[in-house]
Amino acid sequence: MSIGYACRTVGVPYTDLKSCTLKNANGANLYKLIDHNLSALENIIDYNIINNVKLFRIGSDLIPFGSSSVNNILWGELFAEKFLKIGEKIKESKMRVSMHPGQYTVLNSPDEGIVKRAIQDLNYHTQVLECLGVGQEHKIVLHIGGVYNDKKVASQRFITHYHYLDESVKRRLVIENDDKSYTIDNVLEIGIALNTPVIFDNLHHAINAYDKEKSDDDWIKVCKKTWQKKDGNQKIHYSQQDPLKKIGSHSHTIRIDEFIRFYEGIETEKLDIMLEVKDKNLSAVKCINATNKDKKIQTLEMEWGKYKYTVLESSPSDYLEIRKLLTNKSDYPVISFYNLIESALQKECTARNTINAALHIWGYFKNIAEDKEKNRFLKSIEDYKQEKTSVRTIKNNLWKMSIKYQQPYLLGSYYFVL
Repeated sequence: MSIGYACRTVGVPYTDLKSCTLKNANGANLYKLIDHNLSALENIIDYNIINNVKLFRIGSDLIPFGSSSVNNILWGELFAEKFLKIGEKIKESKMRVSMHPGQYTVLNSPDEGIVKRAIQDLNYHTQVLECLGVGQEHKIVLHIGGVYNDKKVASQRFITHYHYLDESVKRRLVIENDDKSYTIDNVLEIGIALNTPVIFDNLHHAINAYDKEKSDDDWIKVCKKTWQKKDGNQKIHYSQQDPLKKIGSHSHTIRIDEFIRFYEGIETEKLDIMLEVKDKNLSAVKCINATNKDKKIQTLEMEWGKYKYTVLESSPSDYLEIRKLLTNKSDYPVISFYNLIESALQKECTARNTINAALHIWGYFKNIAEDKEKNRFLKSIEDYKQEKTSVRTIKNNLWKMSIKYQQPYLLGSYYFVL
């Protein structure tokens, strides 16, 4: 079983993708952007390998205007070597990657122009995976689309338009239930008709359920029948509702107790779980550590090094509890560890705690910083006390010093990003 995340990272340097506006999408700019984005993707893959993340969704914006005639440079050929280098890392680490076109890629539209653009977009996503040299178990996920006042006709139109696709696209395409129009039962009917694998999305199903009597595990087992050996492990999407936002909004983080209840209620053998969550890799690593059979306290100590100053800033009491929790080196209190972190991050920072955490970080520099840096930091603390500046100013100064004085412990800290 593999657990992964989608598209972006949190707190990992040099992994942000860049784009440009239409008016600036000339050959020279596009070349620079693609070169940058492929380097960012390689950094993400490297991060995933180090952190035992075996499942990752590549962002559709990897190649700016990739499916548009605006981008007329031969990026597949120009960057062939770079693509293959990344692909080799993916294959050697036994990582599985995927892509997921956005809401405007609608294959079942009655508008021929929209369908044409959808096919072009699916061709683009396929080309990215082909350039990486990865097999057909690396999939492209697509929703069915709109209902257009007649779901039966719209479903049949999806089936008809599916046959317009190139075989290379068909080999990778998998379809997924959504939270408004197509229930898991609707998608299974289409998937069986096309002999196409079906992804079960738990949150979409909770909102738009066909049969609430069946458990998530029941539906996962039904969907499993659509996956063949050539498709790789069955894949599902897992997310949690953000309690403070509209129905269907993904939570900021995966609440570990809720995830473990889900995990223990399903058969996980040969099942890949893609997390859809705002804090991305942080939740992926959390869930991997919580389900890992190799239970070493050092794993939690490494995690603590990344979270500790954020927790100190949010809740000194939780900070002390976690330190106590990690004193027993023969134990692996992973659930309690992440529950305390979740508890701390939900608390509102006070000015006193904010300053206390900043002073702890400053401790790395007070004996090596230049006088002007010391004066700037101390002034920012005083300005913050008088509400003349924000904590972001303080953190920006500390981050710049972390880079200048090459403090790897701080450069890996979530203090600067959470």
